[in-house]
Amino acid sequence: MIMKEHGLTAEKYFYEGFNCAQSVLLAFEDLTGLDKHTAAMLASSFGGGLGRMREVCGAVSGAAMVLGLVKGYSDPTDRKAKTEHYKLIQDFCARFKEKNGSIVCRELLSGVSTAEGGVPEKRTGEYYKKRPCPTLVREAAELVDEMIALKNQ
Repeated sequence: MIMKEHGLTAEKYFYEGFNCAQSVLLAFEDLTGLDKHTAAMLASSFGGGLGRMREVCGAVSGAAMVLGLVKGYSDPTDRKAKTEHYKLIQDFCARFKEKNGSIVCRELLSGVSTAEGGVPEKRTGEYYKKRPCPTLVREAAELVDEMIALKNQ
């Protein structure tokens, strides 16, 4: 898959109504091997900065899930692999933050009027116009592609 396609696919999923984390994770089914249902369920809790608490951006969480599935470690005693993976995630976050100013949902939505509480807002044209989320999921997916390509060199 061409790098831009993961980003465009993530953006498309967001416009279909998936949350930010789901949108990014779903875009990489070709690399993760997860079926759409499993990926959507796995990432469902991370929307709105973890259950709409506006903490770490869902696009960042989704990206971390993809990087974990594609470049993560599974042996808890492999300190080198663990260290390398955490460095990869920290590098991703630094790049995302450099581009967008933060990795925190509430900071990324600064200046956007949002409803409080756990009830998701209805997806309307106005909803999409006022939010940076479609761009953030696209950029997160594109950055994941860059990180995977760098790690493969």
